[in-house]
Amino acid sequence: MNITVIGTGYVGLVAGACLADMGNEVICVDNDSKKLEKLYNGIIPIYEPGLEELVKSNVLENRLSFSADLDSAVKNSEVCFIAVGTPQGEDGSADLQYVFSVAKSIAKAMNGYKVIVDKSTVPVGTAQKVTELIKENTTYPFDVVSNPEFLKQGNAVDDFLHPDRVIIGSNSEKATKIMQDIYAPFFRTGNRIIVMDVKSAEMTKYASNSFLATKISFMNEIANLCEKVGADAEMVRVGMSTDSRIGNKFLFPGLGYGGSCFPKDVKALIKTGQDYGCDMSIISATDNVNKNQRLVFLNKIYSVFGKNLNGKTFAVWGLAFKPKTNDMREAPAITIINALLAAGAKIKAYDPKAFDSAKVYFNDKIEYSNSAYSALEDADALLLLTEWNEFRRPDFDRMKNLLKQPVIFDGRNQYDITRLQEKGFEYYQIGK
Repeated sequence: MNITVIGTGYVGLVAGACLADMGNEVICVDNDSKKLEKLYNGIIPIYEPGLEELVKSNVLENRLSFSADLDSAVKNSEVCFIAVGTPQGEDGSADLQYVFSVAKSIAKAMNGYKVIVDKSTVPVGTAQKVTELIKENTTYPFDVVSNPEFLKQGNAVDDFLHPDRVIIGSNSEKATKIMQDIYAPFFRTGNRIIVMDVKSAEMTKYASNSFLATKISFMNEIANLCEKVGADAEMVRVGMSTDSRIGNKFLFPGLGYGGSCFPKDVKALIKTGQDYGCDMSIISATDNVNKNQRLVFLNKIYSVFGKNLNGKTFAVWGLAFKPKTNDMREAPAITIINALLAAGAKIKAYDPKAFDSAKVYFNDKIEYSNSAYSALEDADALLLLTEWNEFRRPDFDRMKNLLKQPVIFDGRNQYDITRLQEKGFEYYQIGK
């Protein structure tokens, strides 16, 4: 099938490469000339395991191409995926200007029946607005479908190629059949394609992400209480997670959630509730707990070093909001580092992939170390903010020799407190 994917960001590029890998001819369209130039030269603008290899192999097989010519791409495709950004507005709502602009451009380029797919995360009712906008700009027949993405950064390629489920929100039998044909190759054993009405599909995306965010905030709140009463949050987590009704995912206490999805989607769902006079009290609490969790961690640092940090240097391991990505959007590291800088501290940071992203937020306000161990040199303490695999089994003796003081603040509960205390470390965790 001939497919156009408009937007070569995180969702669009992964979707385009994976759809091409299943034998479709895919054109990825973007109006960012610098990004297209990189893609033409085989340079992937985001870090996602397995994506570079997938893009290069499908470009080589002429199944995947990149273009700035949206008009031509639409004319040569039966299905057009809209995968542009929906950034958060000042009031928490999703900014849909890019979605609507692309929809209008698609309408003006149409030369026959098209299926227009909302792949971007959009509020309930967006497909209806897109439909009305396209009708105003074309006389050709079309259908608008909601096909929300459920990709985990760091595992997005595998998530797309081997999805838990694919949700198709469609009010048209013809469009539904086309979408089922597109996704059939991804389900060789069993059919996990769920068809529903458009508005329910749009809501499912927000409901899913907000529920997962709520699990994270709930566990962090329990962890904070565990510290007060003398319980061990890790033991509580194990006790909870073995209940099949609860499960073991998204129950790790830490610094809270970040990234491009959970913070934005939670706020957008709160705003949708406000628009319809529905008090989203649980979701609002999820957002508040997440914001406060950064302060919980900072207060641990202040309790040891005080709030005047002039002359203090902190080593930071991990800047990205999670491992296996270079994405720093809403990363806990941003809040924590900015607070420490404001208190007079110096920061020496190391992250395996996120330095370019970090420079957007910090520029030259922090020092970027070329290795995890070089960041420790002459630092007063280590702050572990992202649980990259390479941080899991470090040389603690070497760490102790490099640090001015053997102090670790672990926002991800990576280490065995007994072992570290035996080695002479002061070790601070979440929920213990």
